[in-house]
Amino acid sequence: MGNTAMDKLKSSRVAVFGLGGVGSFAAEALARSGICAIDLIDDDRICVTNINRQLMATHKTVGQNKVDAMKNRILEINPRCVVEVHVCFYTAENADNFPLSEYDYIIDAIDTVSSKLLLVERAKQADVPIISCMGASNKLDPTGFIVTDISKTSVCPLARVMRKELRRRGIKSLKVVYSKEEITAPIETEELSCKYNCVCPPGTKRKCSSRRQVPGSVSFVPPVAGYILASEVIKDLIRVTD
Repeated sequence: MGNTAMDKLKSSRVAVFGLGGVGSFAAEALARSGICAIDLIDDDRICVTNINRQLMATHKTVGQNKVDAMKNRILEINPRCVVEVHVCFYTAENADNFPLSEYDYIIDAIDTVSSKLLLVERAKQADVPIISCMGASNKLDPTGFIVTDISKTSVCPLARVMRKELRRRGIKSLKVVYSKEEITAPIETEELSCKYNCVCPPGTKRKCSSRRQVPGSVSFVPPVAGYILASEVIKDLIRVTD
């Protein structure tokens, strides 16, 4: 990519909001691409149920804060990377704690609509580039993801809600990664359900069992979305130097 591009990546600071199956792979891809300042934002602890799809989730790391485990992994890749961790879930109550204008790019891998909308709105106000991931759970086709504007999305239920709510807020454009694949409802039994057999570690604030329906996920769909997010960030940052 050349020295100029690599210098640009080295001097850039990127924030990753949400370190699930999508965000964890995006964060590592940023580190391996030469980004030397990364902020990690997530309030969750690693659960045994994360092991099938989240990069830093192993039996050894169960119970650790996701941001701490991800930071340790990034520093093993690049000890010189400046990694800031924020053990919190992005909401209106703490949004003022994040001076978004200090970031060169923002990755939205949050799975809650209200927080996604708030982050996009604040990023647009700060004039900071942001890319947002739409639904990656309950899907089985990793080849279905595309990069487009939110106004051009279809099929995806999360994209539909985001498109409507952003329009209400006067936000006409948002770069997104999404798939038109129809969702597949998880096969859930009482024996297997998190609703009846919660295995979240002590201290978990947002347990799966609190959801109306626990989503399903596989090892090969969320990572692809994460890698696409990171690739778009890298390409956009390098284009600035053209």
